[in-house]
Amino acid sequence: MPSPQLPNYLRCNRKRLALSQDEVAFLLGVQSGAKVCRDERFVREPSLKTALAYEAIFEKPARELFNGLYQEIEQEVVDRAKKLARKMDHLNPTRQNTRKLQVIAKIVGRSNATIN
Repeated sequence: MPSPQLPNYLRCNRKRLALSQDEVAFLLGVQSGAKVCRDERFVREPSLKTALAYEAIFEKPARELFNGLYQEIEQEVVDRAKKLARKMDHLNPTRQNTRKLQVIAKIVGRSNATIN
């Protein structure tokens, strides 16, 4: 069984670069380190703009910085893809429908790849 992921890895990346919360806040363009503290504790999810700013600061993809959240969202997408595949199972085998089913199967296949 895979080990549970933290909702985010902001604090360890900030520490790795020896930056204070106030310094990261300055780089983000916000007033104080309190916002960084809230983000690190995952009191709330940061905006896309903030997540991309963290990516620029820490030079890590947002999906790595927010790995726990990413895995949760990915699983939700996989679950919805399974439902969509069942709904589309009865469609006529046109080229477009075949392509759609291939895309959905690829998404569903991610759940098997992350489990192993």
